[in-house]
Amino acid sequence: MKEKLTIAMFGQKRLSREGGIEIVVKELSTRMVREGHKVTCYNRKGHHVSGAEYDNRIEYEGVRQKYVPTIERKGFAAVSSSFFAALGSAFGNYDVVHIHAEGPAFFSWLPKMFGKRVIVTIHGIDWQREKWKAGFGSKFIRQGEKNAVKYADEIIVLSKGVQKYFKDTYGRETRFIPNGVNRPEVQAAKLITEKFGLTKDSYILFLGRLVPEKGIRYLVEAYQNVKTDKKLVIAGGSSDTDSFMKELKDLAKGDERIVFTGFVQGKMLDELYSNAYLYTLPSDLEGMPLSLLEAMSYGNCCLVSDIPECAEVVEDKALLFEKSNVNDLVTTLQNACEKKEMVWKFKHEAADFICGKYNWDDVVKKTVELYRGDK
Repeated sequence: MKEKLTIAMFGQKRLSREGGIEIVVKELSTRMVREGHKVTCYNRKGHHVSGAEYDNRIEYEGVRQKYVPTIERKGFAAVSSSFFAALGSAFGNYDVVHIHAEGPAFFSWLPKMFGKRVIVTIHGIDWQREKWKAGFGSKFIRQGEKNAVKYADEIIVLSKGVQKYFKDTYGRETRFIPNGVNRPEVQAAKLITEKFGLTKDSYILFLGRLVPEKGIRYLVEAYQNVKTDKKLVIAGGSSDTDSFMKELKDLAKGDERIVFTGFVQGKMLDELYSNAYLYTLPSDLEGMPLSLLEAMSYGNCCLVSDIPECAEVVEDKALLFEKSNVNDLVTTLQNACEKKEMVWKFKHEAADFICGKYNWDDVVKKTVELYRGDK
């Protein structure tokens, strides 16, 4: 395969911070372009979460963006955009088509049929997520998983647990290439003080998409039983689950210590990560939690559920509680609020540990080797 590659990517909504897939695609594509490869990202049509000025931007840091027809109805946006992205990448002049997530992988046969080298990244076992447990969406995603196994030249997985799942279920070998993280500059509290009254170490932070499998219900319930003057900040957008957002706000009613910020990015995001006393991710289900990597890179003490996808990341450098066990979460939260020396110890170790373990340059190098078929 030639030295500089022409690559198509799809499966993301757009180049943004809406979710883990979007962050991964942005990191991979921009870094590959800096190395001299040509990358085209096939994005969904529709409003960009970062604002109208980003809606139809043709280029992002050298990455070519194409916007494909998208049926803006629940359950059809991903299917329709993935089909047209697969079609575009099949007929386009590309060496490699890199598909992100199980649903979009349903169409992996299309670029394969036109002689493209097809790589699929499994960001998580998506049919296990609450919103895809039944109906057409569930069938589509399950078939996408099977099509990835059948048609992809290589499958990338982000955790050892998912690697074992593909081996046990399909006898299919996969490549373990976890995500990376950048070392950020820690920011002083300014915007978050002006807007939310938050100061250094005055709050416990959850930051991510507000979806049921992230365990936010448990978090709100547990926090309401913790004796502390530290606020609970829940930062993130609702991601097609407005009813879930309403449920969370109903749960939090009457507790003025709980703050919902909505979707955050840029300086506000940096400040929230930089000034938290504790970051928590109480998920029931994860692919590879990028927000956890980011939180640790800012030097946060983290409290996470003991699912393998979180435990693999943090090793012994964070606090763990038993998944979905509210009582255990209450105890661990209360402990963290009372034992400041323990929290400082984890804070002190977090950034060096995580930035040494997960590096985007390594991820890009291994991914490009896979594109070329290097063993």
